[in-house]
Order: sequence, then structure tokens, then C-alpha cells
Amino acid sequence: MNATAKMVDVQGLTVDFKGPKGPIRAVDGVDLDLRRGETVALLGESGSGKSVTLRSLMRLHPSSAKIGGKVEVDGRDVLKMGSRELAGLRGPVVSMIFQDPGLAFDPVYRIGDQIVEAVRRHEKLSKAEARKRALELFERVRIPSPDKRLDNYPHEMSGGMRQRAMIALALVCRPKVLLADEPTTALDATVQIQVLLLLRELQRELGLAVVFVTHDIGVAVEVADRIAVMYAGRIVEMGPCRDVIRDPRHPYTQGLLLSRASHAPTPGARLAAIPGAPPDLSDLPPGCAFRPRCGHAIDDCAEAAPPAADVGPAHFARCIRTRRAAEAFESVTA
Repeated sequence: MNATAKMVDVQGLTVDFKGPKGPIRAVDGVDLDLRRGETVALLGESGSGKSVTLRSLMRLHPSSAKIGGKVEVDGRDVLKMGSRELAGLRGPVVSMIFQDPGLAFDPVYRIGDQIVEAVRRHEKLSKAEARKRALELFERVRIPSPDKRLDNYPHEMSGGMRQRAMIALALVCRPKVLLADEPTTALDATVQIQVLLLLRELQRELGLAVVFVTHDIGVAVEVADRIAVMYAGRIVEMGPCRDVIRDPRHPYTQGLLLSRASHAPTPGARLAAIPGAPPDLSDLPPGCAFRPRCGHAIDDCAEAAPPAADVGPAHFARCIRTRRAAEAFESVTA
């Protein structure tokens, strides 16, 4: 397989949902590409459009949602697929690790039976052959006593164990693209690290292309090759992980970084916080959506949504004052 080929190619993605006062645009003009063996992290606060973007790659939105733009996965046009084609895409080509494995599994069926059913839906295997594959994956994700755990019901597993089983379910049909929707949010710190290390190891071993959604910039640093920062349905900054972390050019990215404990001026000091709250998507402010919360805003910021400005190799930010923002960040972190 060509390692440089695009496994995901998204251009001008828009997603509109019905609202009480008219359509609400949850995703607005997102461009995203992903190659084999690469991880892109979608980073931002709740409501920024991360999960909506992720689910668009499998067309998991309700039928009332209106999706526009271009969405290709492994060279296939997802937006033009019928229900049968989508069923063939979900699992063997692209698969998802959901945020809450407790809701992803049916509580009245054994976990092993659910994984076996997923395999047999897409491949002509006997129950014994499908169970053997499920067992191999349980061993790979390091679930102890895997043969016994396959016969567990979801409630008989701990949160960390269910998350590992969810990873096994996502990988059982050998997908090329893996979508991870905040898969470690509900886990304690120790288990979170174990799951992140496991995902990174499996990606290297299987050559997966991964889109990882998170609101935790520390998690993004651990898993991502590139980071795409989302705000109000748009990618406001994107670039290689090292560049975005060391030289953030959008005030929102800077605010996320400065709110981390590692950026506290002294131990125990109050952390910096981004003022205000994310905007109402049904009533966005004119111009830059981040303007009401930005400390560098000027009158021109209210004129129009800023275009993407290149600030480095494969690194862009949607801010008309990228140089001023960079200088301000350097003075705070110096």
C-alpha cells in the first residue's frame, strides 16, 4: 500500500442541523487530510465541532443533518454512498472508538458474542473462527484471561477493561482508518496512559491512519503527528504537533496551552483561563468567532472571518494578528 496516499480527504466540509430558529452550522468549511500511519488530533472545547467532524467520516449523523463538501475515505466518496455501501465501509475500512464503551456495548449480550457478530457481518467466517480472532485481539490489547473475558457482560468489566474491549471491537474487521472520539476521557490518569500507549503501539504495528478527538492538549501531544485546533466549527490553527505547541499562532491555541498546569508561573498559582464561553452556533458574532474572548482583538477582527495564513511549513492559523499573538505568547512564557 502506498504510504503517501491519502486515507482521508476532506475539503470544505459543512454540517448543518435543524434548530428552533433555522439551520445551525456545527462545522463550517473544514479541510482535513490523513495518510497511512499518521495521527491527526482534533483539539478544542466541547461544542467546537470535533465529534461532528469525526462522525461525518462515517456519516453517523441523523438523516435530518445536511452535510456538504467533499468527504473521501480510502478513495471512496462517503457522501454519495447508499446504505449498503455505508455498511460495507463501516468496520472493514473505517471504524470508531466511542467515548463511552459502556454505551457502545449492548448490556444484555456477552461482549464476545457482540464482537463475533461484527466479524461475521463482514466476513464469511464460522463462529469458531470469528471467536478465535476476537480472542487474538483481546490478547493484543492485553486483557487478562481473555478467553474468560469474552464471555463477560459489559457490566462485569472495569472501565479500563471495557475501553480495551472497545478498541478490540473497533479493530476486529481490520480497518484502515481508526476514529477515536475522546476514548480516554472517562478513565483515571493511570489507565488513560496505558490506553494511549496501547493505541500508539497498535497504530505502529497495523499502520493505521488515526483521527483522535480530544479536549486535552496534553493527550494531543502524546498521540499526534499533527494538531488541528477547532473553534466554533472551524479549524483555526493546524500544523505539525511540535510547531503548534512551541509556536502557537492563534490566541485560542495559546489560551489552551496557558491553561495547563505546566504553564503556571509558580507551583500552586492560579492557572490562566480563557475568558467567557464558547459562542452560540446559532448566533455567532460577526467576523472572527473568537473575537469576544480574545485579548488581541482590534476593530478589523469584526469585519470578516479571517482566512488561513501560513505561519510555517504546513502550519497555518486563522488570525489577522498572528505576529502580535506570537510576540505576546513569548512574553508570557519567557
